Amino acid sequence: MAKKKFKLAPSGRKYLSHEEEFSIMKLVLDKFLWLGFIVMVLGLYKVAEIDVKSGISMIVVGAIMLMLFIVILIREYELEG
Repeated sequence: MAKKKFKLAPSGRKYLSHEEEFSIMKLVLDKFLWLGFIVMVLGLYKVAEIDVKSGISMIVVGAIMLMLFIVILIREYELEG
């Protein structure tokens, strides 16, 4: 069995491979996606049951969170041509 060779930074830490970095970033950004979706669903519940104005504002906040998700995703992992 061959061991993986890691490049060490000057501080002695190991570098992550591109695949490892991408998998960690997917886990973090997935939480943004779920959080934005949950806020939007709660806003929809408020529109249907409680108050239209506060429900719409929660839906807008959820949409802003999802837009933030898109911006972070594009900024971190630009498509290479």
